[in-house]
Amino acid sequence: MKKYLFSVAALFLSIALISWGMTGHRTIGRIAENHLTPKAKAGIQQLLGSENLADVSNWADEVRQQPEYHQTGPWHFLNLPLGLTYPEFEKTVTGMSQDNVYSALVKCEHDLTDKATTRAQKIAALKFIVHFVGDLHQPMHISRAEDKGGNTIRVNYEGESTNLHSLWDTKMLEHQGLTYEQLAEKYDHIPEAQIQQWQSDSLIKWIWESYQISSMLYAEVDTLKDHTITNDYYQQHLPIIQERIEKAGVRLAGLLNKLFDEGVPVSSDSPNTATTEGKNMPASDGEVTVCDKVYGGRFLESSETTLINLGGEYPDQKMTIVIKGSNRDKFKTAPEVAFKNKNICVTGKQIMYRGKPEIIVTEPGQIKVN
Repeated sequence: MKKYLFSVAALFLSIALISWGMTGHRTIGRIAENHLTPKAKAGIQQLLGSENLADVSNWADEVRQQPEYHQTGPWHFLNLPLGLTYPEFEKTVTGMSQDNVYSALVKCEHDLTDKATTRAQKIAALKFIVHFVGDLHQPMHISRAEDKGGNTIRVNYEGESTNLHSLWDTKMLEHQGLTYEQLAEKYDHIPEAQIQQWQSDSLIKWIWESYQISSMLYAEVDTLKDHTITNDYYQQHLPIIQERIEKAGVRLAGLLNKLFDEGVPVSSDSPNTATTEGKNMPASDGEVTVCDKVYGGRFLESSETTLINLGGEYPDQKMTIVIKGSNRDKFKTAPEVAFKNKNICVTGKQIMYRGKPEIIVTEPGQIKVN
């Protein structure tokens, strides 16, 4: 039986660079879903099939450790010096030659609407757009290069040492103990006039807002005694986090509504889903990576098949991991036991079986614990 090892340094780096964490990005995706036009909803479904914006919101973080996506690392942030005026800021951002979240988002908008790009390229572009709109609304992703967006600035929060970047990515948001569905329900009560205003703002303004906030956070952190984040700090800054997530969700919807209204040409290939009863059908153009919590599983002795429920309890699971026959013996511990209640990422060919998505796993390396 095979045993796979993880690089602690690589794992730390990947976690340190993730913006908003899984919960924040999914909240943004869920809010955006609430504000899509029927045309945008139809276009998105044509590309994503059974997945929604919340489901794919973390894909860009999940794949960037893979060799074919290694170059996308710089696409998640923008490094700038402090003290720029708005004209200086706009000139610097639009004239920057290095890859960054602004140029990446512009490129992905083009790829999504370009007649020359393939279906697979459009799917990837859509997933990147969902993620990057979230990234650029996280203030510490529009920040200084010298401290890696606050990753090297240590702070104390709830009795533990963390850093300024992680504090704003996940720590304060997840302190509420709410799921992304609960956060979206709590946050998404935005007046229509405010929605229209946020959606009419330019992309440069979205980024400028994050730059202003990160500049404030840098100035504040040095005034904190022992760099300790108090309850007062939490209470004062949580509304900022809420508004950034609200804006990201509303603006993501506005951007997608515009792009799909203008037209997203999709090839005549089969849709991304298949609903033929009782048959296994391809559900994507290639391999996918899905990350979520394992809620349970079971081994069926009659067919020597292991079924693992990802993203929910049976029969409400979002995805089923299927391990057949002798492939189960390749795992050190029974998979339905080893992965229960853990957050994992599984990579493989997605298929549809009786209208539900599955990924067939033949090697332990296809499953990684987060």
